[in-house]
Amino acid sequence: MKAAVYYQTGGPEVFRYEDVPDPECRPGGIVIDVKYVSIQGGDTLNRAGGVMATTPHIVGYQVAGVVRDVGEKVTDRKPGDRVVATMGFGSHAALASVPVQTSYLVPDGLSLEEAAGVPIEFGTADDCLFEFGHLKAGEIVLVQAGAGGVGLAAIQLAKRAGATVLATASSDDRLERLRQFGLDHPINYRTEDFVKRTMELTGGHGADLVVDSVGGKTLEGSIAALAYRGRVSWVGNAGRETDKPAVGAIMQKNASLNGVFLGGEFGHSPQRTRAMIERLLARVASGELKVVVDKVFPLAEAAAAHAYIESRQAFGRVLLAP
Repeated sequence: MKAAVYYQTGGPEVFRYEDVPDPECRPGGIVIDVKYVSIQGGDTLNRAGGVMATTPHIVGYQVAGVVRDVGEKVTDRKPGDRVVATMGFGSHAALASVPVQTSYLVPDGLSLEEAAGVPIEFGTADDCLFEFGHLKAGEIVLVQAGAGGVGLAAIQLAKRAGATVLATASSDDRLERLRQFGLDHPINYRTEDFVKRTMELTGGHGADLVVDSVGGKTLEGSIAALAYRGRVSWVGNAGRETDKPAVGAIMQKNASLNGVFLGGEFGHSPQRTRAMIERLLARVASGELKVVVDKVFPLAEAAAAHAYIESRQAFGRVLLAP
């Protein structure tokens, strides 16, 4: 099969488009003919400096496609089924071998292109808001990096839960586009102090909950923007700052800082997370929630796709198509 591989970590230029052996179908697994790869923020971080489990290495966490083969112990999937699946690595390829329990049937009426952008993006946002963020109707939510995959999902989910939604992005154009997904108050972090603006917009109350996928100095600002006894769901380090953020100020507000990692929940709470992802897929299929696809690159252009994501121009998901 064809795959986007690399032999050492580094910038997007480390990718090579090569033939590699087809993956083996394990007894309890399936092999997917990949139609779309949803590039995750973690994919770019791992390519830049993460652990290489194989050499050459195929990075990537999420694909959508059609089942090609099923293992001898698999009874609930068959060739031809449309699925979306998560994995530890291996998405940037024409075929993916995954345990059957990490795959989800794609509902009728939902395209594989849309399905490719659901489990990690919407599942992470759901956990940030509800499982760990304990969001209640009437509260104020601040979403950092609102134009990203998790950000767009969080805006939609928070608004539908009855929250007032603030979000940051790098341009007025991107913020204006976010209004159609439920954004109440836009904040351009390049031209405004988002802490000061949050306090102004909330009459000095602050945000009851902040979803922060950026980390670093932005996380410090998220804490400063909190209401008394507010909560932060910290879900990433997209800012790639190497210095540890200073979080001591959270004590003065009797506030809470929760680290959120959906992969951990997949392992520790598989029944809860499966039900959540299936529910989110159904909501997207019904049209209640929207997956926004910015661009689709050929798999052979994985380097260009990663560079585009890292340029912070994307609005929504960036996909690869083998």
